[in-house]
Amino acid sequence: MSHTDPDQPQSQRVWPRNLALAAVAAALTAGACTLLQPADDEGDSSPAAAAPSSSAASAIPSASAALTTPSASATPSAGSLLPLDQLFPARVTAAGGEVYTRIGSKAMPSCVEPDSVGPRLIGMIRASKGCLGEQIALYTDSAKNQYNLAVFTMADPVDTVHLVTTLSMAFDDYQVGAQAPPPSAGLTTLPPDSGMVQMFSGAGRAMVAGLGQWSDGRTADYQALVDKHLDPLQKAIGQAVFAHESAR
Repeated sequence: MSHTDPDQPQSQRVWPRNLALAAVAAALTAGACTLLQPADDEGDSSPAAAAPSSSAASAIPSASAALTTPSASATPSAGSLLPLDQLFPARVTAAGGEVYTRIGSKAMPSCVEPDSVGPRLIGMIRASKGCLGEQIALYTDSAKNQYNLAVFTMADPVDTVHLVTTLSMAFDDYQVGAQAPPPSAGLTTLPPDSGMVQMFSGAGRAMVAGLGQWSDGRTADYQALVDKHLDPLQKAIGQAVFAHESAR
């Protein structure tokens, strides 16, 4: 994975404030994608290559009610979505032994909320055969690193493949927002120049977007942040998604 020259001018995006969700663009992001097809779906199941990283400055709005517990969240529609507490367990123990604790999760009112989804992704979703729901969660680990997960469940698996592939290749365009931690979580709301890594994966109808940040927001050690921290959590969430899609 390559990284952008630190002296290169940074592009800038400012996301609007929203008290329901704090959305930010990713700074210093590494993109990678994996596509999985349940047994009853057709299509290529081979992983896609990782995209090189880029850099961008972002504004991090503050929000005290970014996330809610599953019991206070909207109910997924008619069994089409994996219930929040199953999609985002309170504790996730990854294959390597790291334990991730859920800070909160939420079912969004729609897949095209302008404060959590960028205009390009909104356009792609609106041009698709439909999106059944977006579900988000914030996790942390023993080192207080921060991990954001967003799962978009599309009506057609073909649209999922298109989204994962396109977003992974457009590594300098950040279309999925992150949540600011609530004050009660004891986590730092990281400044706009904090480093972040990003991954995309897909299983059946569902695209999983994962974002990871070091607890101190440092702009270094990105490969370790991806390989040792974000990737194990994303794989664990992806396994739940895959099992749900395979059982349909």
